[in-house]
Amino acid sequence: MDNNVGQDSFDKSRVLNVKPLRTLVPVFPSPSNPSSSSTPQGGAPFVCASPAGPFPTGVAPFYPFFVSPESQRLSEQNAPTPQRATPISTAVPINSFKTPTSATNGDVGSSRRTSRNRAAHITEEEGYNNTEMNELDVEDGTGNGSSKRKKRGRAKRASGAGAGAVTGVSGVVPVDVDLDVVANDILQSINPMVFDVINHPDGSRDSVLFTLMIYEVMRRKLGQIEESTKEAHTGAKRPDLKAGTVMMTKGVRSNGKKRIGIVPGVEIGDIFFFRFELCLVGLHAPSMAGIDYLGSKASQEEEPLAVSIVSSGGYEDNTDDGDVLIYSGQGGVNREKGASDQKLERGNLALEKSMHRGNDVRVIRGLKDVMHPSGKVYVYDGIYKIQDSWVEKAKSGFNVFKYKLVRMPGQPEAYATWKSIQQWTDKSAPRTGVILPDLTSGAEKVPVCLVNDVDNEKGPAYFTYIPTLKNSKAIAPAEPAAGCSCVGGCQPGNYNCSCIQKNGGLLPYSVAGLVADLKSVIHECGPSCQCPPTCRNRVSQVGLKFRLEVFRTKNKGWGLRSWDAIRAGTFICEYAGEVIDSARAEMLGGENEDEYIFDSTRIYQQLDVFPADIEAPKIPSPLYVTAKNEGNVARFMNHSCSPNVLWRPIVRENKHESDLHIAFFAIRHIPPMVELTYDYGINLPLKAGQRKKKCLCGSVKCRGYFC
Repeated sequence: MDNNVGQDSFDKSRVLNVKPLRTLVPVFPSPSNPSSSSTPQGGAPFVCASPAGPFPTGVAPFYPFFVSPESQRLSEQNAPTPQRATPISTAVPINSFKTPTSATNGDVGSSRRTSRNRAAHITEEEGYNNTEMNELDVEDGTGNGSSKRKKRGRAKRASGAGAGAVTGVSGVVPVDVDLDVVANDILQSINPMVFDVINHPDGSRDSVLFTLMIYEVMRRKLGQIEESTKEAHTGAKRPDLKAGTVMMTKGVRSNGKKRIGIVPGVEIGDIFFFRFELCLVGLHAPSMAGIDYLGSKASQEEEPLAVSIVSSGGYEDNTDDGDVLIYSGQGGVNREKGASDQKLERGNLALEKSMHRGNDVRVIRGLKDVMHPSGKVYVYDGIYKIQDSWVEKAKSGFNVFKYKLVRMPGQPEAYATWKSIQQWTDKSAPRTGVILPDLTSGAEKVPVCLVNDVDNEKGPAYFTYIPTLKNSKAIAPAEPAAGCSCVGGCQPGNYNCSCIQKNGGLLPYSVAGLVADLKSVIHECGPSCQCPPTCRNRVSQVGLKFRLEVFRTKNKGWGLRSWDAIRAGTFICEYAGEVIDSARAEMLGGENEDEYIFDSTRIYQQLDVFPADIEAPKIPSPLYVTAKNEGNVARFMNHSCSPNVLWRPIVRENKHESDLHIAFFAIRHIPPMVELTYDYGINLPLKAGQRKKKCLCGSVKCRGYFC
């Protein structure tokens, strides 16, 4: 970033004339010799500049931290209402947002057109099928397969932009929201120590997890707000690209330097639902290209070496073998000129050189998302080596390069686990250790199998399976609730909907059913509402949708896991059982040692990233549930000091009685067959004689006990 500007021209401590990202034009300086096949993936840093300019040679300063006096003057003249500049919060120092300096031509936003994996696989949440889009679409954020930029009106910056609405006489009314302000607010709400972890030159597991959590929170929040504004209905929405661009530009990423082999903090079997996530954690830099590579100066002439590949079905790859991958090279596809022979250049040349050098190559496999068939799940399958290469004719009749990659032995299973689950689904192979094919006895739409492949235990103690709460007696509601009148279902932007008003003017769930943000209380439609059971605001009422299994753990009794990949923010299940009062909860938890009591008044560990916003839920009224005799799958979730699941209170609108439920959501992406855990919390102060229970979660952050 070039900051050589006169001190009297701008104030670095203030944000001036903040604009939406769609008004910023990415600038990618061209390499000196783009046609050379031996040139590594450039050295062009990813930067953005105001369309008003001026642009310095090669790279422009990142807006909004610099604005030319002329462009600032013109902006102020065109603005409908002059507004004061908003100071940047001192909670996060501005130098925490470092502009990347080592991005290469294969990084996100590359100006070089590539033809491998040109298709952008978007989930149903964004409303797209697996359509192709060119790289200009990645840059301008339209993502609709057209390089023509859509013209949209500028969003007005308003008070309460982060909430997406302001309160008026008639309740909640819509306003235009500046999404850049929202993104900045999210970054400024982050625990400052998190940036120390992320920006550390040596990556770590925390660095990767923090980065992905920030991306997910920002992506879902931007999508929620953009969908609810008037402007959102005029074109395609790509909050995944917007959130990724903000984080890349401000340096909020892990493992920014390319490397061959293992990426610190990324574990084999990790899953991703967006290509931008691969880039943000340093696993695979290009946002669309299937081959990532860098230059090597080991020989007299600089030559490229492959560092990672993505095999997601865009080419004729052979992926049937879990340990061997036959990978097709890049190129040979051109929309205007048609198919042609592939050339030994760029990624193809890098793979060829890597075969002769014998260097490690990371492999990411793109698989079908069972829960959202139009989307992909990207699975990191570990380290491979290239054993052979050849040229053969493809179905198109033109020559393509083929590379045989073999997985290195001794690595944890990843893709092989997915293959096993597919075989269980197809019944081409049995699931070993099954005790009961359906623990719920038909109470759930999706069967839950009971499995033990560890010891001779025949099952948990007897209980009756019930899918939801059982209230022993009706409780008068804190406030009478008439419910909404959305006959066809609640829709974003309908500010007359009373349920939307209770959620701060925004629908709490995305189209894909992901919770948009982790509010203390989520208000869902209930018995008092006129909307149908399929209403988007009834996510926790549809029952199980994942293929779960209750399994025998090695040292913690019974546990819960899923056959399906679970996206961050997804509803998993509610805590079912009998609602009891505090006196009975204390009695059962004391003398009878009921280990299945859910106590909403316990103290729960806050998440590290957003200490101010993501706190212990503020329950409208205390809730105690025992699942010892009657309950559902939630009773089998074990405690962890580093959980992958958290709970949130759900209030369902009901004018007759208080309808409070406990719902569990995924904190982060959870791969198949990974145990689902949440923090049981601590009951303070400890009473005389109360025993602490030893924690066996195995986390590096384990507190050692829970009680």
